Amino acid sequence: MAYTRKNVSALTKAERRRLVGAFLEIKRTGEYDEFVRMHIDHYVSDGDGGLRAAHMAPSFLPWHRRFLLELERALRRVDSGVSVPYWDWTKDRTPAAPLWGEDLLGGNGRRSDRQVTTGPFAYRHKKWVVKESMTDGEYLMRDLGRPHDPLALPTADELARALKDPVYDTAPWDSTSSRGFRNELEGWGTGQGNDAWRNHNRVHRWVGGHMLGGASVNDPVFWLHHSFVDLLWTRWQKRHQGARYLPASPPELGDPQRGRVVARHEEMPPWGVPPDELEDHSRIYRYV
Repeated sequence: MAYTRKNVSALTKAERRRLVGAFLEIKRTGEYDEFVRMHIDHYVSDGDGGLRAAHMAPSFLPWHRRFLLELERALRRVDSGVSVPYWDWTKDRTPAAPLWGEDLLGGNGRRSDRQVTTGPFAYRHKKWVVKESMTDGEYLMRDLGRPHDPLALPTADELARALKDPVYDTAPWDSTSSRGFRNELEGWGTGQGNDAWRNHNRVHRWVGGHMLGGASVNDPVFWLHHSFVDLLWTRWQKRHQGARYLPASPPELGDPQRGRVVARHEEMPPWGVPPDELEDHSRIYRYV
């Protein structure tokens, strides 16, 4: 039977406590840090050589769906009643939103060093020590809203423009694709400063701290964010019945994207599963 993923704002006190407990347990065993390493290893950008599976590519959505499923399976081995809730950042738009509460994710980082000092993931508890990162600090960092250079979370109207696009993705299948739902949702735009970050990407920028870059998995909010991104892919599929993952076949010989993107039936590393096997999640979980 399919289990459910709920809006984080609808979680009961008991559900919040169980979710936090499962996160802390897989962190204690070292399993959580394996997810951090995996994301760092697969964060390949346009300017890097080799296959792009996790970002700046069509497989952004199925890759993170499988990644989220693997994390959720780890949590559910600790507590079978736990699933990853989603954060609707078009509605819960401020640091005062329930997900940043003392009993869930904790709040913003302090001004001096952006260290998160509240909630169960605060460094002072010694239960959430950052071990895999691009910096040397051991504490979780956030900079909600970036007060020094204010940035607002994406609006419902901005998200609606992405959901309206009937095509999944388009050539050149990277961060410069000017059309296609995938890149409009992932959020690689044009322009200067904050204007260049849209939807998914802007949320990472808004949270700041560890949510910037490949080590973003260090912040548990990563999963709530990507649970919502995953829900948005589901909504897009329902709105555009019959629309499929693209490209359906690999780029042709001579195309600079050949060997750099995953086609519909090609295997995604590190799991060896193709995107088409992840287009339907209805037998595993559903959103409520």
